[in-house]
Amino acid sequence: MSHQIFATGKPRNQTPDHQEWTNSLWIFGLFIAALLLFGLNLGGVALRDWDEGTVAQVAREIIQGDLHWLYPTLHGSPYFNKPPLVHNLIATVYHFAGIHEWTARFPSALLTAASVPLLYVVGLELFRQRTAAVCSALVYLTLLPVVRHGRLAMLDGTVLFLLILMFGCVLRSRRDLRYALGSGLAFGLLCLTKGIFLALLLGAIAFIFLVWDTPRLLQCKYLWLGLLLGLLPVAIWYSAQWLKYDQEFFQINLGSQSWRRIWESVENNQGAPWYYLLEILKYAWPWQIFWIPGLIFTWKNRNFSWAKLILVWTGVYFGSISLMTTKLPWYILPIYPALALAVGGYFAQVWREGDRETGQWQANDHQLEDLPEPLPHKFIPIFALLTLIGWLGCLYFADLIPAFPVAGNEIDLQLTLAALSLTFALTTLLLYRKDRQFLIILFWGMYVSLILFVSSNNWVWELAEDYPVKPVAALVQQGTSADDLIYTSHPYSRPSLNFYSDRKIRAIGDEELKQKWQSPHPYLLLDAASLKRLQLDQVKSLGTVSGWTLITKNKTQTPQNSCCENSIQKSTI
Repeated sequence: MSHQIFATGKPRNQTPDHQEWTNSLWIFGLFIAALLLFGLNLGGVALRDWDEGTVAQVAREIIQGDLHWLYPTLHGSPYFNKPPLVHNLIATVYHFAGIHEWTARFPSALLTAASVPLLYVVGLELFRQRTAAVCSALVYLTLLPVVRHGRLAMLDGTVLFLLILMFGCVLRSRRDLRYALGSGLAFGLLCLTKGIFLALLLGAIAFIFLVWDTPRLLQCKYLWLGLLLGLLPVAIWYSAQWLKYDQEFFQINLGSQSWRRIWESVENNQGAPWYYLLEILKYAWPWQIFWIPGLIFTWKNRNFSWAKLILVWTGVYFGSISLMTTKLPWYILPIYPALALAVGGYFAQVWREGDRETGQWQANDHQLEDLPEPLPHKFIPIFALLTLIGWLGCLYFADLIPAFPVAGNEIDLQLTLAALSLTFALTTLLLYRKDRQFLIILFWGMYVSLILFVSSNNWVWELAEDYPVKPVAALVQQGTSADDLIYTSHPYSRPSLNFYSDRKIRAIGDEELKQKWQSPHPYLLLDAASLKRLQLDQVKSLGTVSGWTLITKNKTQTPQNSCCENSIQKSTI
């Protein structure tokens, strides 16, 4: 029966030493492949707004102050948003290698890369079968959301590493109780990475799994000792914040930045309950195609430990974040290891069926009694459509479709789409032939396509949504001092601009801009439309770049002779 596939233990015809050597090679190979994918061109583009700019700035201030590692600040004000574990890791890299994009992103990228072979180890422990573990790790490695967010200077890559580590220790503790210590320590580090709320949610998944699968472990002294040791630094850090900031810290850290996100939309980040389902459908190509078959196969085998973990992980986490009012794209990331495990289990069964007929499935579907439905070749129309879309994308970015012109010839995107199109075309052909080798083509093609993608400057595509921040930051840094107050007509403040300029630039409306102009030494960063609309007097331009002008008052000019349009002396950096 199909549900017995992962109930067996060691691979056939292999001695324990050979198995250990093979597993070590897979771990090493997966880590090298992940390092290349997560480290290539890491500093090639600017930091993006919000999380990256904020995290990089907090880390910079840590190395500038004596106790900022314990009491982090953001532009001199207390930073209450998240605990500073990742910020301290980045600050450590800053100390040895300088402050720039690569060093800001390196800790997260390294830990996310390490989570790939770690998921392979979890797959071995869970399935007790190498094929499923390899497929799970390769699916996880080639998931676009994991690659993108794992490379960014954010907290989510570290969360993925610690989450997989926690589940790996929980699973291994069923054979060696001492590993339960590691699960408690990983839980404590999760608390110090993104706060108590997320750690409690992820810890609840592990707890529910143990109650369902191995309740005896809940009485293990190593488990509770590990939790005690893991929570000790958490308690120390939160106590230190309480002693220094009193209730203000908890009102912000545990209130507005954590619990309030459950029932309120923080900073207008909201969406429908199916928001995260759409995120998976938009960005998890092509693996979400096999997610539902993988879940069906998992449900049919729900009496086994591997299926229990996948079902609890998927159901509890996906249900919880879908019910939250605040919605952000990266909240979905902790579901992807579970998705990879479900798809990996499905692929292992597909690969096993290919053994019956020298790498191909039987011609008649009813003979595939062990292969879970729907059968892979039933997805041929989807891969054929993806092939067509890919080639059309190549033509579009080559500017060969007159009805849809683009600015310039995007050769890097053409190469990426060409690699994807070729991958999907070969996959379609092999699926038509019912040849299991489609898995090799799909894994390799996705990896090469992602290598090409991160080698380009388009992997942080949000940067194209606003003006280039580094030239404007250079203008601000050159024209002002660190103590100057700077205001901008931009609709919102940009943390990346603050980081690169090493200034705090506030976004305010027209009326407030006019009020600030009356101060003795005002500095305003204005776009051309706002500069013309405000009609300020005594304007002295400090430079113009990328459509933004930095101005201050010209003390030597009389109001009667000043006119905004005539007095601005434009310069470009």
